[in-house]
Amino acid sequence: MQALDQKVFTDILQGDVAAFEILFKSHYSALCRFAYQYLSDKDAAEEVVQSAFIGFWEKKESIQIDASLKSYLYSSVRNACLNELKRLKVRQVHAEAVVADGERYTHAADHQAIKNELESKIQEAIEALPDQCKLIFRMSRFEDLKYQEIADALQISIKTVENQMGKALKLMRLKLKDYLPFIVIFSAQLLKL
Repeated sequence: MQALDQKVFTDILQGDVAAFEILFKSHYSALCRFAYQYLSDKDAAEEVVQSAFIGFWEKKESIQIDASLKSYLYSSVRNACLNELKRLKVRQVHAEAVVADGERYTHAADHQAIKNELESKIQEAIEALPDQCKLIFRMSRFEDLKYQEIADALQISIKTVENQMGKALKLMRLKLKDYLPFIVIFSAQLLKL
């Protein structure tokens, strides 16, 4: 270390604030320009340099300077800039992950809202069916009974079951005509799952 640096550093070690202010004023602007080359943000560069000087003052008793005060300060600022860039990168990755999760949750919430509305409209359409039609439709769709099994259970002909199912499907299509595109999309999405 040069004699002038040694004197300034010795004065700072003894708590000489005036020596520290001289060091600060003589290097602050150049270090800010140096930090700006890394960070491309004037405020962030100034903050890093100020933090480097504060750290220097707080740790003055434990600092080992081999070359010069100037090179020590530049190394400190460079390392602080690199740490800041890492921190910004982590923050950016985290923010992108939060946005992606938010989109996924929004999509899931939208999907669930559409599903709930469709289920509600389908239930309303079923309830609007005539009694025998409704009974046969439920036995077929919800109990998975074959037409012959329904006919046997209700003691009616299989032809009556077929006619009632045809009537039920026709009435349901009319009642749900505005929702058919959503039903088709929703069914296609369920098949992908």
